[in-house]
Amino acid sequence: MSERLQPGDVAPAFTLPDADCTEVSLSDHKGRKVIVYFYPAALTPGCTKQACDFTDNLELLAGAGYDVIGISPDKPEKLAKFRDKESLKVTLLGDPDKQVLESYGAFGEKKLYGKTVVGVIRSTIVVDEEGKVERALYNVKATGHVAKIIKDLGI
Repeated sequence: MSERLQPGDVAPAFTLPDADCTEVSLSDHKGRKVIVYFYPAALTPGCTKQACDFTDNLELLAGAGYDVIGISPDKPEKLAKFRDKESLKVTLLGDPDKQVLESYGAFGEKKLYGKTVVGVIRSTIVVDEEGKVERALYNVKATGHVAKIIKDLGI
């Protein structure tokens, strides 16, 4: 099981393809704060709600100096379908081999309907301008999570 990140840890570097197969790296966002959120699957109800919440609040977050990146194990083709169907504005990256998910502690054992399963742990990591973890939130709820982050960050 992967280690969970703690505030003060250096955020693991990554380069992953977005919905258009363009490589996006965490280092592309140096000097800005980045909200990296991990979700199980594009085009599912909870993940759609969460992605739409981030999209609806993107201007507010960007105005406060935050970029938003969503990462799931989906391939770019599915991410493009998700983005287009839901008119999403957040950057969606695919991590089919789950290496980035594991490096962020967002993949492992979790409870699902009372059973222990292995999969994506819905998580949000806030990375500061220097590339360090400012907040690490695990097992978050899809609904209401964005409002909670905005409140917690004082935006």
